[in-house]
Amino acid sequence: MRTPSVAMLMLAAVLTSSGAGAQKVGTAAPEIELRTLDGKPFQLSGLKGRPVVMTFWGTWCPPCRDEFPELTDAYNKHHADGLEVVAVNQRDQELNTTAVRKFVDEFSAPFTIVLDPNGRSRRAYRLVGLPTTVFIDTAGVITRIFSGPITREQLGVGLTTLGITR
Repeated sequence: MRTPSVAMLMLAAVLTSSGAGAQKVGTAAPEIELRTLDGKPFQLSGLKGRPVVMTFWGTWCPPCRDEFPELTDAYNKHHADGLEVVAVNQRDQELNTTAVRKFVDEFSAPFTIVLDPNGRSRRAYRLVGLPTTVFIDTAGVITRIFSGPITREQLGVGLTTLGITR
C-alpha cells in the first residue's frame, strides 16, 4: 500500500480549508427536508420568496456559540421585513436532543431550529466544517457562503447580498 506524499496531504488540507467542494454562490440552494426541534416538518423550499440566512452548527462548537447572539439580533431586526433565519443542527454529531434544546433555550433563539439526525444537509451542502453560514435570496439562490466563524461584519455583508442593510 502506498503512503500519500506530503505534497498530496498538503493539497488536501488546502482544498479542505478553502471550502473547495462546497456549494457555490449563484447556484440553487439544495432542498432540505427535515424536522424542527419541535418535531414539525420543515422544507427549505417553503421559504422561497423570503431571504434566508441558514447556519449549520453544533452545540459543541465554540464559534457557533459566539454566532447565535448575532443571528438572533439580525432576526429580531429584520424578520418583520421578511428575513428568515434557519439553524440546522447536525444532530448526528450531538450527544442528545436535550443538549440542543438547552443550547437554544440559553440563547432564546427566536428563529427556526432544524435537526439533521443523519447528516443529509451536511452532504447536500458539502460542508467542510462548522459553523457554515449560507445566504439564500428570495429566488432560492445562494448569494454568499461563509465557512467557519462569522463576524458581525461578515453577517452584514451577507445580509447586503440579500438586499438587507444593517
